[in-house]
Amino acid sequence: MLALLCFLACCGLGYQSWTALRVTGFDLGIFDQAIRSYAHFELPRSPIKNMHHEFPPGFSLLGDHFSPALALLAPLYWVWDDPRMLIIAQAGLFAAGVPVVRSIARHCFADATPSVLRRAADGAGLVYALGWPLLNASYTGFHEVAFAVPLTLLMLERGLARRYGLAALWAALLCMVKEDMGLVAGLFGLVLAIRAHRSGHRTGRTVGIAVMAGGPLVSAVVIAWFLPAMGSPAGYYWSYDRLGPDLGSALQHIFTEPWVVLQVAFTPAIKLALLAWLLGTLALLPLGSPTMLLAAPLLAERMLSDNPNHWPVINHYDAFLWPILLTAALETLARLHRSRPARHGARRSGFTARWAVVAVILSSAAAVFLGLGILVYPDSWRPSADNRALAEAAERIPDGATVEADNVIAPRLTSRTDVVIADGTPRGADWVLMREKKRAFPFASVAEQRNRISLLLAHGYQDVWHRNGVVLLHRVRPVPVPGMSRPGPGSTPVREQVPADVGHNLFQR
Repeated sequence: MLALLCFLACCGLGYQSWTALRVTGFDLGIFDQAIRSYAHFELPRSPIKNMHHEFPPGFSLLGDHFSPALALLAPLYWVWDDPRMLIIAQAGLFAAGVPVVRSIARHCFADATPSVLRRAADGAGLVYALGWPLLNASYTGFHEVAFAVPLTLLMLERGLARRYGLAALWAALLCMVKEDMGLVAGLFGLVLAIRAHRSGHRTGRTVGIAVMAGGPLVSAVVIAWFLPAMGSPAGYYWSYDRLGPDLGSALQHIFTEPWVVLQVAFTPAIKLALLAWLLGTLALLPLGSPTMLLAAPLLAERMLSDNPNHWPVINHYDAFLWPILLTAALETLARLHRSRPARHGARRSGFTARWAVVAVILSSAAAVFLGLGILVYPDSWRPSADNRALAEAAERIPDGATVEADNVIAPRLTSRTDVVIADGTPRGADWVLMREKKRAFPFASVAEQRNRISLLLAHGYQDVWHRNGVVLLHRVRPVPVPGMSRPGPGSTPVREQVPADVGHNLFQR
C-alpha cells in the first residue's frame, strides 16, 4: 500500500506538471530524445541539448553525463513512444524503494520488540513514500535520479544485511547512473569496511575496501577519460571558480588556505539554509550515523558550487541524497533506542518515539509544502492562458517538421517533430513557436523575444497563428536570417547563463 501511495503521489505530480505545461525541454525533452535514441539502438542524442549548447552534430549525451543506466528504459518506448512514459517509469522506480526502506528499518531495529519493529518499518516506509525530495523530482519531470534512488537503497540495505557481494553489485550499478556516484559508492565501501572490521567479518572488510577503491576509480576514469573521449569539452561543468579555475588549482588553494572551503560553502546564506533544510526536515537525525558520510560529495558539489541552480531545494538534486539521509536517520534512531539500559526500556522507547514523531511531522510538513499541497490544489492542474495557446499552436505544426519551440512546449513535440528550443540564435527551422509577452527560458527579457519575432517576420517568416501572447511563425521564403547559425563539426560548446533572479530563494520554482 505504501509503494502504491508513493507511485500515485509521484506519478500524479508528474502528470500534473505535464497537464499544466510545467515540464520543459530542459530537461524532460532532452531525456525523451535520449531514450528514444536508445530505443532505436543508437547512442543517446538530443537535438535540444546539442543545438542550444552548440555541441557538434551527432554529440552523444554520454559525453555530457555518464548515465548508461538510462538505456534500461528503452524497451518502454517500444510500448508507448511518449515522454509521459518517463514520468510513469520514474514514479515506479521511486515506489520500488518502499519495501527496501522497510527492510532497512527492520535491520536497524532488529533487536527491538515486534511492535517497535513494525512501527519503525511502517513509519520509515511512509516518510520515504511521501518524501519531499521525491515529490520535487516528480514535479520537475524526469532525471537520472530515478535510478539513483532505488540503487542507493539496495546498496545500503544489502550492506546492513551483510550480503557483501550483492552490496558491491548494487554499488557497481550505481556508478552507471552518473559520473559522481562512484564517490558515493567509495564512501559506502569505507563505512562497510569499518563496520565489517569491527564485527570480525573479513569478507565484508575485503569487499568494503574493494568498493572504497573501485568507486572513486570509476569516477576518475569516466571524468578524465570517457567523457572527453565522447566529446565533452575540458572543464565544461566546472562551477567552482571561487576555489580555482580547475581542479588542480582548487586543491592547491584548499591546501594553502583551508578556511576558504567554509567561506565558499556558506556564502551566500542560501547555502546554509539548504543544509539546515536537508537535515532539519529529519530532525537532525542523519548526523548521528556514519552513513551520513556518503552524502559528503553530493553536498560538496552543491555547496561549493558557483552555479545558483544548485542551491534551492526545489529541483531533483535532493532526491540523490534522500536514501542516504533516511537510512542515516533510521540508524540513529535505532542507536538511541539501544542506548539506555534495559530497566529503562519504557523511558527509552518513549524518548526514541518522540524524536521519531518529530522527524515524521517535519518531513510530512515539508512534503505538504513542496508537493502534496500542490497535488490537491485544483488550479495547479490548469495551464495558464499562454501555455494553453502554446499547446493549441503546437497541434498546428505538421509531423516531421523542423521546429524552434518555446521551452515549455518542446516536450509535446519531441515524439513527432525535429524540435529544438528557441534561443538566442536563429536556426532556420520551418516553424517557430514563441511567446512575446512573457519571458521564456533561455531569453533574458521579453524584449529579446519580440526582437526575434520581428527579425523572423522581416526575413522569410509569416505569422500564421497568434493568441494570448503566443506567435506561430512559418517559413515561407528561404531568405537568410541575420545571425542564423547551426553547430558544425568544429563547434565550441557554450555554457548556460543563469538568470540573475536564481539562487536567492530556497523555494523558488
